[in-house]
Amino acid sequence: MRGLVQRVSRASVSVDGELAGEIGPGVLVLVGVTHDDTEEQAAKLADKIWNLRIFDDTEGVMNLSLADTHRSALIVSQFTLYGDTRKGRRPGYSEAARPEQAEPLVEAVVDTLSSFGADVAIGRFRAEMAVELVNDGPVTLWIEV
Repeated sequence: MRGLVQRVSRASVSVDGELAGEIGPGVLVLVGVTHDDTEEQAAKLADKIWNLRIFDDTEGVMNLSLADTHRSALIVSQFTLYGDTRKGRRPGYSEAARPEQAEPLVEAVVDTLSSFGADVAIGRFRAEMAVELVNDGPVTLWIEV
């Protein structure tokens, strides 16, 4: 399971021009699932997102997490995180889990974050989404569990 975490001032996702999810300061996390991922990994990814110290403290040091600041998270499923670009010019997606397997695991990340007390917004699974963000920093991190 992979997550691309971006610290944002604000972010939103729309489907067919309709707002599906929106946050203010916090993180936008693109989540990718592969074939052998489990609910344990989904919980581990959520825990990592919740406790990742990427927000500035009073000294300007990235020492605070979502848990500390109670900022929001926007979770967007992103099968292309498992795109293989090593050969040719067209990415291969054979490492990405099928939607039937991936959707419950992305939902498990959302549910676990919510259980921690996070304010979570989500994209829409199996939809063409327009994602807008203002990257803060910029701070962008790759997490693999």
